[in-house]
Amino acid sequence: MSETDEKIQGYVGLPPCGPYNSWDEVNAPMIRQLCEALGDENPVYIDPDFAAKSVHGGLVAPPTMLQVWTMRGVGGKWAPGSDSREPFEVFEYLKTIGFPAVVAVNCEQSYYRYVKPGDKLHHMSSIESISPQKTTALGTGYFVTELEEYFDQNGGKVGDMRFRVFLYRAPDRAQEAAPAGEPATPAKIKRFRPIENHDTKFFWEGVRHGQLLIQRCKACNTLRHPPGPMCPSCQSLEWDTVSSSGKGKIYSFVVMHHPQIPPFDYPNTILLVELEEGTRLVSQVIDTHPDDVQIGASVEVVFREVEEGCTLPLFRVVK
Repeated sequence: MSETDEKIQGYVGLPPCGPYNSWDEVNAPMIRQLCEALGDENPVYIDPDFAAKSVHGGLVAPPTMLQVWTMRGVGGKWAPGSDSREPFEVFEYLKTIGFPAVVAVNCEQSYYRYVKPGDKLHHMSSIESISPQKTTALGTGYFVTELEEYFDQNGGKVGDMRFRVFLYRAPDRAQEAAPAGEPATPAKIKRFRPIENHDTKFFWEGVRHGQLLIQRCKACNTLRHPPGPMCPSCQSLEWDTVSSSGKGKIYSFVVMHHPQIPPFDYPNTILLVELEEGTRLVSQVIDTHPDDVQIGASVEVVFREVEEGCTLPLFRVVK
Protein backbone atom coordinates (compact mmCIF):
# COMPACT_ATOMS: atom_id res chain seq x y z
CA MET A 1 0.00 0.00 0.00
CA SER A 2 1.36 3.41 -0.97
CA GLU A 3 1.94 6.17 1.55
CA THR A 4 -1.00 8.09 0.07
CA ASP A 5 -3.32 5.09 0.37
CA GLU A 6 -2.19 4.56 3.96
CA LYS A 7 -3.06 8.16 4.80
CA ILE A 8 -6.46 7.81 3.09
CA GLN A 9 -7.24 4.61 4.99
CA GLY A 10 -6.13 6.34 8.19
CA TYR A 11 -9.44 8.21 8.22
CA VAL A 12 -11.33 4.92 8.63
CA GLY A 13 -12.18 3.94 12.19
CA LEU A 14 -11.28 7.25 13.84
CA PRO A 15 -13.44 8.22 16.86
CA PRO A 16 -16.69 9.84 15.67
CA CYS A 17 -16.99 13.59 15.31
CA GLY A 18 -19.95 15.19 17.02
CA PRO A 19 -22.40 15.85 18.34
CA TYR A 20 -24.06 17.72 15.48
CA ASN A 21 -27.23 19.06 17.04
CA SER A 22 -30.68 19.77 15.67
CA TRP A 23 -31.71 23.40 15.32
CA ASP A 24 -35.16 22.67 16.72
CA GLU A 25 -37.03 19.95 18.49
CA VAL A 26 -38.98 17.57 16.29
CA ASN A 27 -42.13 19.58 15.61
CA ALA A 28 -45.47 19.26 13.84
CA PRO A 29 -45.08 22.28 11.49
CA MET A 30 -41.90 20.93 9.91
CA ILE A 31 -43.44 17.47 9.62
CA ARG A 32 -46.52 18.93 7.94
CA GLN A 33 -44.48 21.04 5.51
CA LEU A 34 -42.35 18.11 4.38
CA CYS A 35 -45.39 15.83 4.02
CA GLU A 36 -47.15 18.49 1.98
CA ALA A 37 -44.11 18.94 -0.28
CA LEU A 38 -43.86 15.18 -0.87
CA GLY A 39 -47.59 14.55 -1.12
CA ASP A 40 -47.50 12.17 1.87
CA GLU A 41 -50.94 12.15 3.51
CA ASN A 42 -50.34 9.45 6.12
CA PRO A 43 -52.57 10.65 9.01
CA VAL A 44 -50.16 9.50 11.74
CA TYR A 45 -47.87 12.27 10.52
CA ILE A 46 -50.35 15.12 10.08
CA ASP A 47 -53.68 14.37 11.86
CA PRO A 48 -53.37 14.73 15.68
CA ASP A 49 -56.75 13.11 16.38
CA PHE A 50 -56.07 10.10 14.20
CA ALA A 51 -52.52 9.76 15.51
CA ALA A 52 -53.75 9.87 19.14
CA LYS A 53 -55.87 6.77 18.48
CA SER A 54 -53.07 4.92 16.68
CA VAL A 55 -50.46 2.59 18.19
CA HIS A 56 -48.17 5.62 18.42
CA GLY A 57 -50.45 7.54 20.79
CA GLY A 58 -49.74 10.81 18.97
CA LEU A 59 -48.04 12.36 15.95
CA VAL A 60 -44.79 10.87 14.69
CA ALA A 61 -42.32 12.07 12.08
CA PRO A 62 -41.79 10.15 8.84
CA PRO A 63 -38.70 7.99 9.42
CA THR A 64 -37.14 9.29 6.21
CA MET A 65 -36.99 12.77 7.79
CA LEU A 66 -34.17 11.47 10.01
CA GLN A 67 -31.44 13.52 8.32
CA VAL A 68 -33.53 16.70 8.14
CA TRP A 69 -33.41 17.52 11.85
CA THR A 70 -29.64 17.86 12.21
CA MET A 71 -28.59 19.14 8.79
CA ARG A 72 -26.51 22.30 8.44
CA GLY A 73 -28.38 25.53 7.82
CA VAL A 74 -28.56 27.13 4.37
CA GLY A 75 -25.47 29.18 5.24
CA GLY A 76 -23.46 26.05 5.99
CA LYS A 77 -23.46 26.40 9.78
CA TRP A 78 -24.26 23.69 12.30
CA ALA A 79 -26.77 24.28 15.08
CA PRO A 80 -25.49 25.88 18.32
CA GLY A 81 -23.50 23.55 20.54
CA SER A 82 -22.40 21.34 17.66
CA ASP A 83 -18.88 20.03 17.14
CA SER A 84 -16.77 22.53 15.18
CA ARG A 85 -14.78 19.80 13.41
CA GLU A 86 -15.40 19.06 9.75
CA PRO A 87 -16.83 15.53 9.53
CA PHE A 88 -15.83 15.27 5.88
CA GLU A 89 -12.14 16.10 6.31
CA VAL A 90 -11.17 13.14 4.12
CA PHE A 91 -13.18 14.71 1.27
CA GLU A 92 -11.01 17.81 1.44
CA TYR A 93 -7.83 15.74 1.53
CA LEU A 94 -8.84 13.74 -1.54
CA LYS A 95 -9.53 16.97 -3.40
CA THR A 96 -6.04 18.29 -2.61
CA ILE A 97 -4.39 15.18 -4.08
CA GLY A 98 -6.25 15.35 -7.36
CA PHE A 99 -9.74 13.91 -6.87
CA PRO A 100 -11.87 17.10 -6.98
CA ALA A 101 -15.15 15.80 -8.41
CA VAL A 102 -17.83 14.24 -6.22
CA VAL A 103 -21.07 12.42 -6.89
CA ALA A 104 -23.46 10.91 -4.35
CA VAL A 105 -23.79 7.16 -4.90
CA ASN A 106 -26.39 5.96 -2.44
CA CYS A 107 -27.87 6.46 1.01
CA GLU A 108 -29.02 3.74 3.39
CA GLN A 109 -31.01 4.48 6.54
CA SER A 110 -31.99 2.24 9.47
CA TYR A 111 -34.64 3.19 12.02
CA TYR A 112 -34.88 1.98 15.62
CA ARG A 113 -37.92 3.96 16.69
CA TYR A 114 -40.21 6.71 15.43
CA VAL A 115 -39.26 10.19 16.56
CA LYS A 116 -42.02 12.39 17.94
CA PRO A 117 -42.67 16.08 18.48
CA GLY A 118 -40.57 17.20 21.43
CA ASP A 119 -37.59 14.94 20.70
CA LYS A 120 -34.26 16.77 20.46
CA LEU A 121 -31.90 14.90 18.15
CA HIS A 122 -28.19 14.94 17.43
CA HIS A 123 -25.90 12.78 15.33
CA MET A 124 -22.32 11.54 15.44
CA SER A 125 -20.27 11.14 12.24
CA SER A 126 -17.46 8.75 11.32
CA ILE A 127 -15.87 7.36 8.17
CA GLU A 128 -16.87 3.71 8.03
CA SER A 129 -15.00 2.63 4.92
CA ILE A 130 -12.97 3.85 1.94
CA SER A 131 -12.55 1.62 -1.09
CA PRO A 132 -9.28 0.98 -2.89
CA GLN A 133 -8.83 3.24 -5.90
CA LYS A 134 -11.47 2.38 -8.51
CA THR A 135 -11.88 3.26 -12.19
CA THR A 136 -15.43 3.85 -13.43
CA ALA A 137 -17.07 5.48 -16.43
CA LEU A 138 -16.94 8.79 -14.55
CA GLY A 139 -13.26 8.55 -13.74
CA THR A 140 -10.79 7.19 -11.20
CA GLY A 141 -11.26 7.71 -7.48
CA TYR A 142 -12.45 6.41 -4.12
CA PHE A 143 -15.83 5.37 -2.71
CA VAL A 144 -16.17 6.87 0.78
CA THR A 145 -18.89 5.74 3.20
CA GLU A 146 -19.81 8.04 6.07
CA LEU A 147 -21.79 6.66 9.01
CA GLU A 148 -24.14 9.03 10.86
CA GLU A 149 -25.66 7.71 14.10
CA TYR A 150 -28.71 9.54 15.44
CA PHE A 151 -29.61 9.85 19.14
CA ASP A 152 -32.38 11.49 21.13
CA GLN A 153 -32.13 13.81 24.14
CA ASN A 154 -31.73 10.81 26.46
CA GLY A 155 -28.91 9.25 24.47
CA GLY A 156 -31.15 6.58 22.96
CA LYS A 157 -30.26 5.61 19.41
CA VAL A 158 -33.12 6.30 17.01
CA GLY A 159 -31.48 5.53 13.68
CA ASP A 160 -28.39 5.64 11.51
CA MET A 161 -27.50 6.54 7.96
CA ARG A 162 -24.74 5.40 5.63
CA PHE A 163 -24.01 8.03 3.01
CA ARG A 164 -21.73 6.91 0.17
CA VAL A 165 -20.01 9.23 -2.31
CA PHE A 166 -17.48 8.79 -5.09
CA LEU A 167 -14.64 11.32 -5.17
CA TYR A 168 -12.91 11.08 -8.51
CA ARG A 169 -10.67 12.53 -11.19
CA ALA A 170 -12.40 12.73 -14.55
CA PRO A 171 -10.47 11.25 -17.50
CA ASP A 172 -8.79 13.67 -19.88
CA ARG A 173 -11.29 14.45 -22.61
CA ALA A 174 -10.28 13.84 -26.16
CA GLN A 175 -9.48 16.92 -28.19
CA GLU A 176 -11.45 17.44 -31.39
CA ALA A 177 -9.36 17.43 -34.53
CA ALA A 178 -8.45 20.87 -35.87
CA PRO A 179 -6.81 22.03 -39.11
CA ALA A 180 -3.04 22.32 -39.00
CA GLY A 181 -1.92 25.49 -37.31
CA GLU A 182 -5.18 25.99 -35.41
CA PRO A 183 -5.64 25.21 -31.72
CA ALA A 184 -7.65 22.12 -30.86
CA THR A 185 -10.96 22.66 -29.08
CA PRO A 186 -12.20 20.47 -26.24
CA ALA A 187 -14.72 17.80 -27.10
CA LYS A 188 -18.29 18.71 -26.24
CA ILE A 189 -19.30 17.63 -22.76
CA LYS A 190 -22.12 15.13 -22.92
CA ARG A 191 -25.07 14.58 -20.62
CA PHE A 192 -25.01 11.89 -17.99
CA ARG A 193 -27.13 9.01 -19.16
CA PRO A 194 -30.21 8.20 -17.04
CA ILE A 195 -29.62 5.40 -14.57
CA GLU A 196 -31.55 2.28 -15.52
CA ASN A 197 -32.04 -0.34 -12.84
CA HIS A 198 -34.61 -2.98 -11.92
CA ASP A 199 -37.09 -0.30 -10.81
CA THR A 200 -36.65 2.25 -13.63
CA LYS A 201 -35.87 0.16 -16.71
CA PHE A 202 -39.52 0.03 -17.82
CA PHE A 203 -39.76 3.83 -17.76
CA TRP A 204 -36.74 4.44 -19.99
CA GLU A 205 -37.69 1.64 -22.37
CA GLY A 206 -41.07 3.33 -22.72
CA VAL A 207 -39.43 6.68 -23.43
CA ARG A 208 -37.35 5.13 -26.20
CA HIS A 209 -40.59 3.89 -27.76
CA GLY A 210 -42.40 7.22 -27.39
CA GLN A 211 -44.43 6.30 -24.31
CA LEU A 212 -44.60 7.98 -20.91
CA LEU A 213 -45.30 5.07 -18.57
CA ILE A 214 -46.49 5.46 -14.98
CA GLN A 215 -46.08 2.73 -12.38
CA ARG A 216 -49.39 1.48 -10.92
CA CYS A 217 -49.98 -0.64 -7.83
CA LYS A 218 -51.92 -3.78 -8.77
CA ALA A 219 -53.40 -4.03 -5.28
CA CYS A 220 -54.87 -0.53 -4.81
CA ASN A 221 -54.37 1.07 -8.27
CA THR A 222 -52.33 3.96 -6.83
CA LEU A 223 -50.09 5.60 -9.43
CA ARG A 224 -46.57 6.54 -8.38
CA HIS A 225 -43.53 8.34 -9.76
CA PRO A 226 -40.56 8.11 -9.42
CA PRO A 227 -40.76 4.34 -9.78
CA GLY A 228 -40.08 2.19 -6.74
CA PRO A 229 -40.34 -1.40 -5.60
CA MET A 230 -43.18 -0.90 -3.10
CA CYS A 231 -46.50 0.95 -3.10
CA PRO A 232 -46.33 3.81 -0.56
CA SER A 233 -50.09 3.50 0.06
CA CYS A 234 -50.54 -0.21 0.74
CA GLN A 235 -46.97 -1.63 0.68
CA SER A 236 -47.77 -4.07 -2.11
CA LEU A 237 -44.85 -5.23 -4.25
CA GLU A 238 -47.08 -6.05 -7.24
CA TRP A 239 -47.29 -3.43 -9.99
CA ASP A 240 -47.90 -2.79 -13.66
CA THR A 241 -47.94 0.38 -15.77
CA VAL A 242 -50.33 2.74 -17.50
CA SER A 243 -49.51 4.96 -20.44
CA SER A 244 -49.83 8.68 -19.72
CA SER A 245 -51.44 11.05 -22.18
CA GLY A 246 -48.30 13.16 -21.86
CA LYS A 247 -50.40 16.21 -21.07
CA GLY A 248 -50.37 18.19 -17.86
CA LYS A 249 -49.74 21.52 -16.21
CA ILE A 250 -46.71 23.28 -14.77
CA TYR A 251 -46.92 22.71 -11.02
CA SER A 252 -43.70 24.64 -10.34
CA PHE A 253 -40.55 25.73 -12.13
CA VAL A 254 -37.15 27.30 -11.58
CA VAL A 255 -34.90 29.15 -14.02
CA MET A 256 -31.22 28.30 -13.56
CA HIS A 257 -28.71 31.03 -14.44
CA HIS A 258 -25.62 30.09 -12.44
CA PRO A 259 -23.54 28.05 -12.13
CA GLN A 260 -23.58 27.22 -15.82
CA ILE A 261 -22.93 23.50 -16.12
CA PRO A 262 -22.30 21.98 -19.55
CA PRO A 263 -23.94 20.74 -21.69
CA PHE A 264 -27.07 22.75 -20.81
CA ASP A 265 -28.03 26.06 -22.41
CA TYR A 266 -28.74 29.01 -20.13
CA PRO A 267 -31.00 30.30 -18.79
CA ASN A 268 -32.15 26.73 -18.16
CA THR A 269 -35.80 26.29 -17.18
CA ILE A 270 -36.57 23.21 -15.07
CA LEU A 271 -40.21 22.17 -14.68
CA LEU A 272 -42.16 20.16 -12.16
CA VAL A 273 -45.01 18.87 -14.31
CA GLU A 274 -48.26 17.52 -12.89
CA LEU A 275 -49.60 15.06 -15.42
CA GLU A 276 -53.30 14.62 -16.14
CA GLU A 277 -53.11 11.29 -14.33
CA GLY A 278 -51.97 13.02 -11.12
CA THR A 279 -48.30 12.09 -10.80
CA ARG A 280 -45.53 14.65 -11.11
CA LEU A 281 -42.12 14.52 -12.73
CA VAL A 282 -39.16 16.83 -13.24
CA SER A 283 -38.16 17.79 -16.77
CA GLN A 284 -37.01 20.66 -18.98
CA VAL A 285 -38.97 23.06 -21.13
CA ILE A 286 -38.26 23.25 -24.88
CA ASP A 287 -39.61 25.15 -27.88
CA THR A 288 -41.11 27.72 -25.49
CA HIS A 289 -40.47 31.41 -24.89
CA PRO A 290 -39.53 32.08 -21.23
CA ASP A 291 -42.48 34.46 -20.86
CA ASP A 292 -44.85 31.56 -21.56
CA VAL A 293 -43.53 29.50 -18.65
CA GLN A 294 -46.04 30.11 -15.88
CA ILE A 295 -47.41 28.00 -13.06
CA GLY A 296 -50.62 26.41 -14.30
CA ALA A 297 -49.68 26.60 -17.98
CA SER A 298 -50.65 23.56 -20.05
CA VAL A 299 -47.80 21.45 -21.37
CA GLU A 300 -47.33 18.34 -23.50
CA VAL A 301 -44.51 15.84 -23.66
CA VAL A 302 -41.99 15.76 -26.49
CA PHE A 303 -39.68 12.76 -26.81
CA ARG A 304 -36.38 14.12 -28.03
CA GLU A 305 -33.04 12.45 -28.65
CA VAL A 306 -30.79 15.02 -26.97
CA GLU A 307 -27.69 13.02 -27.89
CA GLU A 308 -27.10 9.85 -29.86
CA GLY A 309 -28.76 7.02 -27.95
CA CYS A 310 -30.19 9.30 -25.24
CA THR A 311 -33.89 10.13 -25.54
CA LEU A 312 -35.59 12.16 -22.80
CA PRO A 313 -39.21 13.19 -22.11
CA LEU A 314 -39.19 16.99 -22.36
CA PHE A 315 -42.15 19.40 -22.31
CA ARG A 316 -43.37 22.41 -24.25
CA VAL A 317 -46.10 24.87 -23.35
CA VAL A 318 -49.34 24.49 -25.26
CA LYS A 319 -51.07 27.80 -25.92
